[in-house]
Amino acid sequence: MTDIILVTGGAGFIGSTIIREALERGHKVVNLDALTYAGGEDNLSDVTDHDGYTFIKGSIVDKALVANILKDHTPSTIINVAAETHVDRSIDDAAAFIETNINGTYNLLHQSLRYISSVGGDMAEQFCYLQVSTDEVYGSIRDGAFVETDPYRPNSPYAASKASADHLVRAYFKTYGLATIITHGSNTYGPRQFPEKLIPLMIQNALEGKELPIYGNGKNVRDWLYVTDHAKGILDAAQKGTPGESYNIGGGVELENITLVNQIIDILDQLNPSSDGSSYRDLITYVADRPGHDFRYALDISKATAALSWQPVEPFSNGLKQTIDWYLENQDWTARRRKNVHDGSRQGLGNNIIQEDQS
Repeated sequence: MTDIILVTGGAGFIGSTIIREALERGHKVVNLDALTYAGGEDNLSDVTDHDGYTFIKGSIVDKALVANILKDHTPSTIINVAAETHVDRSIDDAAAFIETNINGTYNLLHQSLRYISSVGGDMAEQFCYLQVSTDEVYGSIRDGAFVETDPYRPNSPYAASKASADHLVRAYFKTYGLATIITHGSNTYGPRQFPEKLIPLMIQNALEGKELPIYGNGKNVRDWLYVTDHAKGILDAAQKGTPGESYNIGGGVELENITLVNQIIDILDQLNPSSDGSSYRDLITYVADRPGHDFRYALDISKATAALSWQPVEPFSNGLKQTIDWYLENQDWTARRRKNVHDGSRQGLGNNIIQEDQS
């Protein structure tokens, strides 16, 4: 029997990649997305006419809408990718993060419980709710790597909102027996990532001759994961994971921010040399550090490897070049996204903002 998967936030960076992968695996997909600034239907233009794909515009906070989608489309799986994800935006104003990441997750869980109670039988037995979370809920780590049983120590309003959502997911499993799974992803990169995030921001600023702003001394360390590997890990967790468990989905590629930026520059200098012959490295500038900036993230993925037979396969050098190639060839996509960026004290393209994180 073909599974029907409801993906929330499916018009975004990671969500659209999950949808492509799910369709390739033969599933039917319903995509619920509010089409806020970071998402766009053009992220899925290649599957719009696919027989197994349905798009619905709306918010996960909308109780009636979510209830009706579950009733009308009868999904066996919900994958919740819908979230506000930009740390700097959460520092400016956390209200949207509370509304979407916490209240939206609550609504999905509540409506899921009502849904499986109404359908009963095999559908209720097969149902799974998967929450796409982040490594940031664990906080920062100096040595070693986080495992799934480590305590939560979120250090930004964004991370706190995601941690709160994870606690709700766990509570609905423990209290109501709702089959839930949580995945914690590391920093994700690849085509179609909104250009306020580190890699696409560095690419675009370099192409426009703007400063390449680096927080602090550039020594903060992130673990990088190619978006297709991340999507496959999420789907594997939904299909093979054990209810009540969580799984770390990490890339195993740890880089200081300044090292990553220099790698981007090396590729750009080769693929798209500046008109005056100078290196894009001349554009690097160091700016005041972000409040509460986590020093290092790292995930132990041994549980996912053993339980799900999943591991990242895209070499970072290949993934980074593919990503840069895509942005060079899709400047019209970036131009459309830039129209949606709202200026603010810590927001916007081309100013001193670096978001190293996923989604």
